[in-house]
This record gives sequence, structure tokens and C-alpha cells, in this order.
Amino acid sequence: MKDAQRTAHIHALYWRRVRSFTFWLIAVWFVMTFGIIYFARELAGITVFGWPFSFYMAAQGLTLLYVVIVALYAYRMRRLDKTLKNETADVR
Repeated sequence: MKDAQRTAHIHALYWRRVRSFTFWLIAVWFVMTFGIIYFARELAGITVFGWPFSFYMAAQGLTLLYVVIVALYAYRMRRLDKTLKNETADVR
């Protein structure tokens, strides 16, 4: 019975970490996307490679940010999955 309780605890901890990490990635996505769009007029005064910053972020920067978010998610989930596999293997 103790092994079943320990396994359930390990799975609960795993899902808590997954939900927390996912929440933070979604928060970064929302803040960056909404912030760039909301402050586009103010950011237009800043230039990057000759283009207004708001245009640059809409055309290139946010797309790169989304790729980084996906890469971070894949990297972190791989680590969490390995940790879960190792911890549950110790119980059996």
C-alpha cells in the first residue's frame, strides 16, 4: 500500500510542476503578445534594424519568442518525464 501512495504522490507532484510551468509559459506568451500590441504606438518610436520596434516584434520578434517557448516546454517536459520515470522506477 505504501508503494501505491508514494506513486500517487510522485504523480501529483509531477502534474503540479507541469501545470505550474505551463501557466508561466502562457503568462509570458500573453504578456508579450498583449503588451506589444497594446503599446504599439509608443514602441513605434524605437527602431530595430531600421524598422519600428512594434513592427519588428509583430513580424519577427514574437515569432521567435513563440519558438523559444515551445523549445523551453519540450526541454523542461523531457526533464520532468525522465525524473518521473526514475522516481517511479525506484518505487517498483
